[in-house]
Amino acid sequence: MSERPWWKKPRAVYIHIPFCTNKCHYCDFNSFVLKGQPVMDYLDALEREMEQTVKRLEPERVDTIFVGGGTPTVLTPEQMDVFLRMVRTYFPQRSAGAEMTMEANPGTTDMEKLAVMKEGGVNRLSFGVQSFDTELLARIGRIHSVDDVYASLENARKLGFGNVSIDLMFGLPNQTLEQLDRSIQAALALDLQHYSIYGLKVEENTLFHTLFQRNELPLPEEEVELDMYRLIMDRLKAAGYVQYEISNFSKPGFESRHNSAYWRNESYYGLGAGAHGYLEGVRHVNIKGVQPYIDATRKGLPVLEKTSVSRQEAMEDFMMVGLRLLDGVNRQAFREQFGLELEEAFGPLLSRLTRKGLLEETLQGYRLSEAAIMYANDVFGEFVGFFS
Repeated sequence: MSERPWWKKPRAVYIHIPFCTNKCHYCDFNSFVLKGQPVMDYLDALEREMEQTVKRLEPERVDTIFVGGGTPTVLTPEQMDVFLRMVRTYFPQRSAGAEMTMEANPGTTDMEKLAVMKEGGVNRLSFGVQSFDTELLARIGRIHSVDDVYASLENARKLGFGNVSIDLMFGLPNQTLEQLDRSIQAALALDLQHYSIYGLKVEENTLFHTLFQRNELPLPEEEVELDMYRLIMDRLKAAGYVQYEISNFSKPGFESRHNSAYWRNESYYGLGAGAHGYLEGVRHVNIKGVQPYIDATRKGLPVLEKTSVSRQEAMEDFMMVGLRLLDGVNRQAFREQFGLELEEAFGPLLSRLTRKGLLEETLQGYRLSEAAIMYANDVFGEFVGFFS
């Protein structure tokens, strides 16, 4: 096996803005209610981290930047301008047509703020809509209304944003197939470029987890949740959207380039409180608290922990995340990264999963079978610790 480094310089940047107007009942992301937070001190700290990071590992070319949270659009127009100028300063080496996505919550994007974002280089918006059912939105702790959704999307349209995605959720408390279908139909009526559809996961340190432990969270039965997922796939495919990843659908050419970098197991910068990064074969997590993060950037990089990834672990990761893509894993990409063939690394397992009808061999490599899409985590789990 080749001993050359198997990683490449990062071409993707993730930046975390950890502030929110409120904490949703299902959310375990590193986020904090905005009121009373030292926002400008945080932006100053982000600049210090950016400066130290690119000094240590300068990017050759940036293909994609993703600003997540939290809710980045809780920044005021003035704060947003400061932030985007900073990003342009430290990551100016953009490829032609580079994608810059910003997550947004409906109701936090007026015309002034969106204009600042567009001027600052944001060319893709991702709105956390979750549902077009007002009662269900309140039940999961969202504070926006359905009217806020339409107003925010109309503002984006007027300002010329031509690449817009929304998130929808299924498997929510007391959610029915009929409610989900109405939300899907409302979403499709908007004729957007991209839709992300996520099933609820009850995570620790959330209100929903507390309720679940008390047996007070009325979730749909597993079979109903599977029916919801089937309904989503059927509706979006019938409307002409391509399911290019387990949870993501787009018009041709509007696939999320940033998330695709994760699914191809590529390196990426991770900046901000609680952000994850993957550089030179090492995964890191930043310090999570706002003030501890700010203080840490005054002394060096604000890293909480690092984990070195071996070549064999990276090959396992390549398979687990790559099979999320409906096109599957690519033989040539694996060969270029690791210096050997897919079958040399995973031959017996690939043969077994193919015989069981869970994988299909393609001209390019391997992909999940249509039946396995519903149970993809079971397939991914086969690659965990394969070389152990």
